[in-house]
Amino acid sequence: MSELTLFVDARFESPWAMSAFVAIEEKGLPYELKPLDLKKGEHREGGYGPRTGRVPSLRHGDFWLAESSAIAEYLAENFPYPKHPRIFPENLQQRGTCREIQGWLRSDLQPIRTERPTTSVWWKQSLPPLSADAVATKERLLNAIEPLISEGRVTLFEQWCIADADLALMLQRLNLNGEALPAKVKAYADANWKRPSIAKWNALPRPATP
Repeated sequence: MSELTLFVDARFESPWAMSAFVAIEEKGLPYELKPLDLKKGEHREGGYGPRTGRVPSLRHGDFWLAESSAIAEYLAENFPYPKHPRIFPENLQQRGTCREIQGWLRSDLQPIRTERPTTSVWWKQSLPPLSADAVATKERLLNAIEPLISEGRVTLFEQWCIADADLALMLQRLNLNGEALPAKVKAYADANWKRPSIAKWNALPRPATP
């Protein structure tokens, strides 16, 4: 059995499960992937050990850790560069910005998350136009991230970081549902969507309907 086990939702629709999956894939670590059926309450059964009881979670030997951003930081610190690839920038200001974006995407932008759920990313759905609140939120998102995305570059910084995965998914909620994005932002989202770690998550088997 692998020393590392990553527990995710069995429908593979959680953005935060995707983030943890991408982090461990980018680190190039051997691990076991354990999908849990949340509708059946498999995460509430005995033996599931994170103190919060939440998914995703990582088990490292006897140690359990939930919350995707905490999982990424734990992997970064326990399996550091140069033996393992970076998932956070080396530059401290860029690293701070990476964590800032991660925290922002998890705590804000609710109108986009509500009106363009991840089910509309991995399953084709017919959705009404964005509300005025969601349109305003989209503009706020673009105003914040456009200065970080350079023409012809498909990463926020010189090297890829875990915030690129999180941000790409937020943008794909809009892009894959036909919402217009600036050309460089669309190119950024599409390029990250093809990144091997993200493409591997996208290829996981999902039920036919959301």
